[in-house]
Amino acid sequence: MVKREERGGYERVKRIWKAYGEGRPLPGYLVAMGSYAVLVGTVSAVGRLTGARLPDGFSLGDTALVSVATHKASRLLTKEAVTSPLRAPFTRYEAPAGHAELKESPRKDHPAQHAIGELITCPFCAGVWIASGLTAGLVFAPRLTRLVATALTAVAASDALNLAYDKLRS
Repeated sequence: MVKREERGGYERVKRIWKAYGEGRPLPGYLVAMGSYAVLVGTVSAVGRLTGARLPDGFSLGDTALVSVATHKASRLLTKEAVTSPLRAPFTRYEAPAGHAELKESPRKDHPAQHAIGELITCPFCAGVWIASGLTAGLVFAPRLTRLVATALTAVAASDALNLAYDKLRS
């Protein structure tokens, strides 16, 4: 009798997910959300165990630095041609998409592969993870995090200057 009830609950979830939209990788999204929650929980536990103290606040400068660094890191991870080998197991190449960027689509062979493919082709989605990592870095290793964020911000500024230069020349 318990097995029949369990099966009924599972069948109900499958019907809800199917009604939501065919082909959406909802189980994969659950894995991604669970992974994020486990990662944040682990970082919090490590902070508590090591006695890391949260700052009273972050300066406007650190916030701006992490913002621009997050933008650049998310574009680098999700769109740049040079990082395409990292995305290849989860994506399919479609076409060039501007200055050193690619248009790719998620593979749909497995729900987890599809969800990861969506995460690593979406700079908005990856930005949440990257910003979380950089923010945690400001707590655990602020000097190293500022160094990395400064380098990413410098690359973002360089990109903007290169695009402006190209526009002025044409």
